[in-house]
Amino acid sequence: MNADEIIVQITSKCPWISREQVLNRLTKEKQKTGGLISDEALLNMVAAEFGCETAEKEANMSSLLARDLLPGLNDITVTGRVLAVFPPKDFDGVKKGKLASLLIADMSGILRVVLWNEKTSMLEKDEIKVGQLVRFVHGYTREDLSRKVELHVGERSEIEKDPQDVNKKDFPDVRKFSTKIGQVPSFRSNKRVSIVGTVKKTFPASIFERKDMRQGKVMRFTVADDTGEISVVVWNEKADELENTLKSGDRLQIVNGKIKKAIGEELEINVDAGTYLGLILASEEFCEIAQLKEGMGIVNVEGEVATEPVAREVKTSRGEVVKLTTFELKDETGKVLVSAWRENADTAAEFKQGVRVAVRNVYVKKAFSGEQLEISTRSDTSFTTVD
Repeated sequence: MNADEIIVQITSKCPWISREQVLNRLTKEKQKTGGLISDEALLNMVAAEFGCETAEKEANMSSLLARDLLPGLNDITVTGRVLAVFPPKDFDGVKKGKLASLLIADMSGILRVVLWNEKTSMLEKDEIKVGQLVRFVHGYTREDLSRKVELHVGERSEIEKDPQDVNKKDFPDVRKFSTKIGQVPSFRSNKRVSIVGTVKKTFPASIFERKDMRQGKVMRFTVADDTGEISVVVWNEKADELENTLKSGDRLQIVNGKIKKAIGEELEINVDAGTYLGLILASEEFCEIAQLKEGMGIVNVEGEVATEPVAREVKTSRGEVVKLTTFELKDETGKVLVSAWRENADTAAEFKQGVRVAVRNVYVKKAFSGEQLEISTRSDTSFTTVD
């Protein structure tokens, strides 16, 4: 639907509003947004202000991306995947209230969402979780202290969990926006980054005295990926949260950490109040096929069955005869051979070419031919078909 058609809809549904009034409001919004948002999107917002919902808006509720947002927009709808959840806090002002925040992402970037007062109850009840798709309706935008745009969700706003009319592939997880640890030395101090890695070593927390004579706490650990490792420094309340739970071998995502220079000019990542730090459970993280490497440990992979499964019986090196089903699995990045053994062989044999499956708890190794990789099942491997 083009701009003229939307204007006709507005004036038809709301005959007390003239075409000239709509055009004047459109001109003001274009000046405010610097021409960075299409006339169609702006007209949908104008329609909402006049109380005239258009068919275009109803059919395109998630049209605004994180990169489209500018300060001062009203009555907008944004959808994203939750990357981080920060718990509610009480505040005192002209009147008391609560606020909480989330970090969400779409294909265009990461956005901070601020929830006010009763809207924070969904976080208090743990109804919104990391990894979930969430749509925010009737939100408005503001500029934070660092001049970044954030979405605010207030009394008029609505929150919709797991919307069914969106393509989940348009909303990546934190890995799309993560920096490899080996790239960190090329960044400037105070830059915010997100990383995903494995905890290599933890150090005991220590108490120190702040300038205001209050006590503070600091904790350090190292985290590594396939490009290197880096020291992470956690302060105060965050250190309290992690002190007795974090251990070597944990898979971790750090969202919005701050790069700082340590003693000796080496860089480290600081975890402060604006940083989210969370464990990644095996069931939550899936590897792209192109990322698979021999010896990388237990992984999860999701993709489409690319070849008809072939089932047979083979004799192991110990003389045991077992069932084996093989097929190729593909995603947007490549293909890999799947070897499903014993009970898993029966499950895999039922798959049809073209069905999409999630394979959890498999390990990566060289195939028997030695020329390609394969993923092989274990006793705790599971297959799940994906709609």
